[in-house]
Amino acid sequence: MSGVKQDMPPPGGYRPINFKRVPAVSVLSSFALLGGYVGMTAGALFLYYKNLESITKRELEMKGATLALYPMLLAERDRSMLKQLRINREEERELMKNVPGWKVGTWYGEPIIEGGDPDKYICPTISEFYVHSSYNDMKKRTRMLLWS
Repeated sequence: MSGVKQDMPPPGGYRPINFKRVPAVSVLSSFALLGGYVGMTAGALFLYYKNLESITKRELEMKGATLALYPMLLAERDRSMLKQLRINREEERELMKNVPGWKVGTWYGEPIIEGGDPDKYICPTISEFYVHSSYNDMKKRTRMLLWS
């Protein structure tokens, strides 16, 4: 084996192998981490309660507005209903003007409500309320389209 050169260590030998444990460098101490955690939690709780306070104020304002508007909305609903009942009465008067002896609000002179006080308001049924409308209008206004 005369032409082969063997790979040998460098002159003076190899460096020693570093096998000792190298501890990690500590950036923050445990007290600093605990203080950061407590600080972040305190800040988050502060923001949470400020947001909760804002939501509570907004809900209180909306509840107050709802309570203030509710009587007006009921009055508008009742006014609209009475207006429609007046239209129904006038329509009945117009339709039955040629029938002898017909009194509006009765069935050939007989009161519709038995033994009822004539001054007492009786709420009509849905079909009585929409008596002079088309069935599709009644369905649309009473949201019966979802049922069919």
